[in-house]
Amino acid sequence: MTTASPSNTHAAIPTASDPQLNALLHGAGIAPLDHTGWIRVTGSDRTRWLNGMATNSVQDLAPGTGAYNFFLNAQGRIQADGNIFASEDELLIETNLQQVPTLIPYLDHYIIMDDVELVDITESRHGLTLIGPQAPSLLAKLGIASGSGKELESQTLSWNSSTVIVIRAHGDIVPRFELWTANAEGSRKLRQALEGAGAVPCEQAAIDWLRVLEGTPLYGTDIRDRDLPQETNQTRALHFNKGCYLGQEIVERIRSRGSVHRTFTTFRLEGSLPPSGTALTAGEKQVGELTSAMSLPISNEDGGSLQLGLGYIRREALDRREPLHYLGGVASPTSSPISTTATEPPPQASDS
Repeated sequence: MTTASPSNTHAAIPTASDPQLNALLHGAGIAPLDHTGWIRVTGSDRTRWLNGMATNSVQDLAPGTGAYNFFLNAQGRIQADGNIFASEDELLIETNLQQVPTLIPYLDHYIIMDDVELVDITESRHGLTLIGPQAPSLLAKLGIASGSGKELESQTLSWNSSTVIVIRAHGDIVPRFELWTANAEGSRKLRQALEGAGAVPCEQAAIDWLRVLEGTPLYGTDIRDRDLPQETNQTRALHFNKGCYLGQEIVERIRSRGSVHRTFTTFRLEGSLPPSGTALTAGEKQVGELTSAMSLPISNEDGGSLQLGLGYIRREALDRREPLHYLGGVASPTSSPISTTATEPPPQASDS
């Protein structure tokens, strides 16, 4: 499996003026996972069938492990994304809650003569996310093991008469964990205990700031159903030796060609904060677009607020390092995760 390494691993983690973002970056922040949905996949053909629907290797997943995936159409366009986890008798797809009502019928369309059943089990799982460098020590205070540190490792533990599923989530800057229980009361008690141990309650705005700092695209905002996998720079979602799957011909064609015409990256923004979908231009030519833009409670080199955007840029414009403009300001490609001094263009991502 190919994975994307952080392009700025040794960058200094910035200090935020907002206490919630600062907790995520330097302490531990906690928030509910209200926007996460779950699909259970069962049946004797589940592994073979789902391996043919997803971009990563489902057949290589051992119980207690997971992998990030895209779900493509026949033209190789991304229709959804999600983590797939394996257990002894089922596979679980973790995805954005808004994707569940469309992803189930989309996948079900391709169940022909297969022994496979898809069920929305979102209501049976109650989740928390614990994020920050102090997250492992806070879990240890509660007697909850944080695992080996392998991404998307899943373990089922007992805590305070509740069963807790602990997942090491993806994060490029600081450790992230997901804690899932079967009932709301167990989740409430777990949150109360973690806050008592020092976890800071965080709202969605702080989580979004961290996402943009990491340069992680969000499906529905930064990844759309017209985008191709390699354009997103999320090579952790791809496996090039797993065999056939829906959309694989296009993915392999791009790989053999060596690159795509445009790539996802992070931008520093100077000027007004643009809306999603704002065009990036070089001279008179449109060369990209901004999909996310935020003003973060972090000081830049001049003492002002750090403004960041995520979006796509044509590779030739990135290579030429031309000044990029949008309506209301200037955008400068930069590496991610972000440090407070990073100004260099991001390195080119490998497709293999």
